[in-house]
Amino acid sequence: MGYAELIKKLQALPEDKQAEVFDFVEFLAARFAATTDAGRGEWSGSQFAEFSMEQAMRGMEDDPVAYSRDDLREVWR
Repeated sequence: MGYAELIKKLQALPEDKQAEVFDFVEFLAARFAATTDAGRGEWSGSQFAEFSMEQAMRGMEDDPVAYSRDDLREVWR
């Protein structure tokens, strides 16, 4: 598959799916960089946890809080 075909298929996807593809490409690029740098091909637990959290929280910085304390079913004391 050439770049032109890949770009055409990517552009045909909905925007949210394009974002998923972008996230996956970033994951692969980071893993490849870790492989090349470390020479092992595996991430440490802390490297994976940090990357995972970055991806999970990406774009949420400006989101308003959606729930209040009243929305909780239980309150831990």
